[in-house]
Amino acid sequence: MSGTGKSALLIGATGAVGKHVLRELLASSEFVRVGEAGRRVTPLEQLGADVGAKLEQRTINFEKLEEAGLKEGRWDVVFITLGTTRAAAGSAAAFEKIDREYVVNSARAAKTDDPDHKQSLVYCSSTSANANSHLLYVKSKGLTENALAGLGYSDTIIFRPGYLANAERPSTRFGEALAGPLVKLASYVSSSLQIDVSTLAKSFTRAGHLGSARLPPVAEASESRTPDGAPFTLIGNRGAEQLAKAAL
Repeated sequence: MSGTGKSALLIGATGAVGKHVLRELLASSEFVRVGEAGRRVTPLEQLGADVGAKLEQRTINFEKLEEAGLKEGRWDVVFITLGTTRAAAGSAAAFEKIDREYVVNSARAAKTDDPDHKQSLVYCSSTSANANSHLLYVKSKGLTENALAGLGYSDTIIFRPGYLANAERPSTRFGEALAGPLVKLASYVSSSLQIDVSTLAKSFTRAGHLGSARLPPVAEASESRTPDGAPFTLIGNRGAEQLAKAAL
């Protein structure tokens, strides 16, 4: 870390949310060093010519994270936006491996062994996350939340956004294509259903910089605990939208 600025590691930077978070981190004066780690990394020509000194990119194998050297970066904040769907993964087993195992194992691999280094973890989950659900996607998100909170980071913040408006994906998700117009209409009545992906990214980055203790009331953050008692901070869709728009 240099001066008062923080360092940040982003896992999942090429995804719908992650690509916006990466741009926010690179544009932020609060983060002086940014790491991007994934199976592939963002082409520099998509980010601009002036990011080279700030950005560290590393291609990693999620099956061999012990070789990735993530903890060597001594990152102050670890952001994770990695995720998938069963359809994209090809099977329920493959979905759980990517959506939960890779996420939790990456966070564990990025955690420093230095007890004096306070690290924060920020994860993008889903509004419907529930570890007790019988639905694969919902249950996986809930189990992932619990596992991340149990890793022992100094501060764990979990976002539960609603429908992601204007998300760029390599293929259209059938369910979202049907639900999108309906959610958009409903969002005029309630701010808890939808959020623009760029707005979410701004809120996500702000939360990582501020930490749970400094989140403003408009974030509507609440403290939760896993069944094992591990604490974490939850920010819902409305809180995420309001945090992004707040004057800090």
